[in-house]
Amino acid sequence: MSRTRPSTAKKVVNIDRKKDLANPPMKGRDILVKALENEGVDTVFGYPGGASMEIHQALTLTKKIRHVLPRHEQGGSFAAGGYARVTGRPGVCIATSGPGATNLLTGIMDAKMDSIPLVAITGQVPTPVIGSDAFQETDIVGASFPLVKHSYLVQDINDIPQIIHEAFHIASTGRPGPVLVDIPKNIQQQETIPDFKVGLDIPGYRPNLKPAPQQVKKAMHLIKEARRPIIYAGGGIVSAEASDELRKFVKKTGIPITNTVMGLGSFPMDDPLSLHMLGMHGAVYANIAINHADLVIALGVRFDDRVTGKLSEFCPNAKFIHVDIDPSEINKNITVDVPIQGDVKQALKMMNEMAEKKKDMGPWLTQVQEWKQEFPLTYKMSDKDIVPQHVITELQRIAGDEAIVSVGVGQHQMWTAQFWRFKQPRRWLCSSGLGAMGFGLPAAMGAAVARPDLPVVNIDGDGSFLMNIQELQTCKIENIPVKSVVLNNAHLGMVAQWEDRFYKSLRGHTYIGDADFAEIADAFGIKGESIRKPEEVEPALKRMMKHKGPYVLDVKYPYNDKSHGHVIPMIPGGHTYLDTILDTDTNLREYWRKKGIDV
Repeated sequence: MSRTRPSTAKKVVNIDRKKDLANPPMKGRDILVKALENEGVDTVFGYPGGASMEIHQALTLTKKIRHVLPRHEQGGSFAAGGYARVTGRPGVCIATSGPGATNLLTGIMDAKMDSIPLVAITGQVPTPVIGSDAFQETDIVGASFPLVKHSYLVQDINDIPQIIHEAFHIASTGRPGPVLVDIPKNIQQQETIPDFKVGLDIPGYRPNLKPAPQQVKKAMHLIKEARRPIIYAGGGIVSAEASDELRKFVKKTGIPITNTVMGLGSFPMDDPLSLHMLGMHGAVYANIAINHADLVIALGVRFDDRVTGKLSEFCPNAKFIHVDIDPSEINKNITVDVPIQGDVKQALKMMNEMAEKKKDMGPWLTQVQEWKQEFPLTYKMSDKDIVPQHVITELQRIAGDEAIVSVGVGQHQMWTAQFWRFKQPRRWLCSSGLGAMGFGLPAAMGAAVARPDLPVVNIDGDGSFLMNIQELQTCKIENIPVKSVVLNNAHLGMVAQWEDRFYKSLRGHTYIGDADFAEIADAFGIKGESIRKPEEVEPALKRMMKHKGPYVLDVKYPYNDKSHGHVIPMIPGGHTYLDTILDTDTNLREYWRKKGIDV
């Protein structure tokens, strides 16, 4: 699709047409806000500037849209992403031209990588000076071209309703993703009599949703013949609202299931058939099971390198069924036996009509359960120091299963994915593909605005928390009750872990200092406290969850050596599941050889 939309609408009205009181002219800025209202937008996250202030003037007049002012444009883009992740509707962020627009790019790319519907609206310098290196001018359409699903540069005021309608349609259909709309300031200021009767005629964008019935029949034949099948389900299940269909499929067939980090919550993790998360820091039993399967049923996944490890040795004896809305993902990393392009919800409905209980999987299910018992996800308690994994498990017990959980990126992120038992979708906010530090707090902020009926907690690391800490002021002024638990070990913990494992513990600038985040919270007018002792964990978490407004709990614990401070298990990058580092500091290959198991 082209990056700009040629004008097909009427031109700007003449002055004498302003006398039509029944259909008065509107400024471009007001047309934009009305178009957003027509798309059902109830919240935008926007930071004003010279090229976007007209839009913000219009936003002061609407009674249908809540405006939330982030304290940094990146925070606004992550907040819009958090809103989208918990609602399934496009999040909206707004920024001015130049640096304001470029500050959105990380959040835009995060949405692209994780298939999150997002509409980013940017102000632009006036049309006559575009290309002249005017003050705060940036070709944001060109700069964002590889990062978005589509982009528009508005060249005619009359195109605004159509462009906004198309932007929301493209962002939320097919494989969801971010769309950019760049609006020059002079077009925001112009007047015309708008036409809000818009339709959709996008010949270059017609995603196929219906799976081919013959392919579904082939898939069901493979499932019937398989003796060691496994379901590998990802974020596509969440995007397609297909969690109910997935649960029905697992119940009807009795096939065990593992999830990607994006798919957590799409299937209840307390179910006996759940193998929890697979991949680099996933459960050992999940990685063993998928690599011993004779059939992998991949649903809404992209065979990410953090899952597959060394591609040439991933699932060497398995056949593959791959269901995905995006045809470019099929056969991209793994050659599959039965490709099914289309909406995974529709595919699962078709599969459920033919599915039946598999009666020949007794040995396979017994083996899977034995692996689960042999390689449980565990952690060691300490009488002296707080154990971060214990904080996470205690927080789930106190916050409850309905809580929405946001994370930054690092050790705390993986520990939460390992030990929080999600039971439903859209409760887990994680920058999974891009891995953007600073995501946790603003994403939680967006989620809390979208779902004020649910508790929202941000489990963060000190490094990630510092990257968008200014959003504490947004939480304070907007009264957004995000509860932040900062696991504070004064290090960039995940990078330090890699230094310990692969660089002889040589510290390459990974010590960041011991900040007191409770005092910082107090400076923003937010309640906070710091704890250091194990016995302080439970009462502090209870105080935090009882508090009505935003809260920061600074959990201080030392960065420890391999035996206590690392995210384990771990598959080194580019290796196989047999190279999984276990809590005994040996790898799976060595462990099995000592037991006399041929690998």
